[in-house]
Amino acid sequence: MSLNEVQSATVRGWKPAQVYTMAGICVVIGLALGYLFRGSASNAVPASPVVQASGQGATTATAPAQMPSLDQMKQMADKQAAPLLAKLKSDPNNSNLLNQIGTVYKATHQFKQAIGFYQKAVQADPRNHLARTDLASCLYYEGDVDGALKQLQQALTNNPKDADSLFNLGMIRWKGKGDTNGATQAWTQLLQSNPQLDPPKKTQVEKLLAQVQGQKSTN
Repeated sequence: MSLNEVQSATVRGWKPAQVYTMAGICVVIGLALGYLFRGSASNAVPASPVVQASGQGATTATAPAQMPSLDQMKQMADKQAAPLLAKLKSDPNNSNLLNQIGTVYKATHQFKQAIGFYQKAVQADPRNHLARTDLASCLYYEGDVDGALKQLQQALTNNPKDADSLFNLGMIRWKGKGDTNGATQAWTQLLQSNPQLDPPKKTQVEKLLAQVQGQKSTN
């Protein structure tokens, strides 16, 4: 979950502790796909301190929010998706609306359901690169590395300079295929085709490149 997604979820009415817990889950899932260019979950504010009673009186301590189960997160997603699904009945080929619903399920780790909505989004609008990039992320999380790469390649056919797609392409080539050369190629292309990239983002990509190149030299 990106910072933008955390803020959006808070607006939709999810409790902050639940939102930030889900953000933390997305960090530890193993591959921060797309987060570099849509904010970073690492910037999320931790759950608020809680007051704990003791024999010496109440004390304030920071305690982690209880992690919701996947079933609980699905219930949350179903509730938040309900009004969007109602709108979808009268406009079933609205690619942006389908993308929004997919994102609700992606944010709560319901990747299979998210995939279905993202697939419909790109079928309705093949140039919806945001939906296609998120579809690739969900396919990767579900273990379909080749399917994820195929979606990213299609996104780049439509928009060769798309930073999200290039970033994710490098990550999946590296982590999903062990292809350090492919990762280097994707991130080099990212930097060359996006000269106006924000300095912090540019620095992060450069660090990843250095890490990959260091791994290549030790193999």
